[in-house]
Amino acid sequence: MILTVFLSIVICAAVSLMMVSGVAFIQDVKMFSSAPKEARDVLLPRDEELFYGARAFGWLLMVFAVLMILGALVIAIWDGFRSGYSFWQFFIRLLFLFTVYKVYDMVFFDYFLLLRFKFFQHYYPEAKNVMDGKKYGFNIKSQLLKLLVIFPAVSALAAWICHVLG
Repeated sequence: MILTVFLSIVICAAVSLMMVSGVAFIQDVKMFSSAPKEARDVLLPRDEELFYGARAFGWLLMVFAVLMILGALVIAIWDGFRSGYSFWQFFIRLLFLFTVYKVYDMVFFDYFLLLRFKFFQHYYPEAKNVMDGKKYGFNIKSQLLKLLVIFPAVSALAAWICHVLG
């Protein structure tokens, strides 16, 4: 259980790193597919880098974050094989990892970074007027769909695959 909690923290840290690298350094509008449509519609392309080499640095951070996430998932699955996990043990571990990530996303990104601290609006001031009227839960349908349907289904499929292979 301690390993699972640690890996969920690693995943949350990696997703935070992805957010910072995408918003602050790479600044490519195509990367904000999860942002509200109204905000995406008003975003202006950034031709100038924040500083010389910012995009390259951002992509380096992005690759590192993706490797962190993949590494955490590989360790979670490898440890499950090593420990002789059953289908339900794999399922619970994977569901825990995905659930912690999604709750973190909903609370930290949506509420704190986007609505309270206005992190996104700092780098994209043109979205400020669009986001000012938003209240917490503006994207609750898609968030709950992932939390209650998609992530359990992915966890079950991955647990089944791991159980069959193990």
